[in-house]
Amino acid sequence: MTSVYVLQHVREDRDSHEDVKFIGVYSSREMAESAISRLSRAPGFSETPDGFSIDEYRVDRDSWEEGFVTLQVEESFLPTRTHA
Repeated sequence: MTSVYVLQHVREDRDSHEDVKFIGVYSSREMAESAISRLSRAPGFSETPDGFSIDEYRVDRDSWEEGFVTLQVEESFLPTRTHA
């Protein structure tokens, strides 16, 4: 096996935050797609069927070779929220 397939489901909650569900790791894309077929009828998932994603990961390889940068955003540039 040289790759695994990670299945997740993402939806936005009422406050526009992402609600991520880690579903599982599968040995083939077909197995992950089969899980989507089963779960897409279940409560919660059925309301947001487009929220599923499958990502392929190579086994025994680094996924973040480039590193990352954290950006600081001044508070004055953040959008303000109004509550009704």
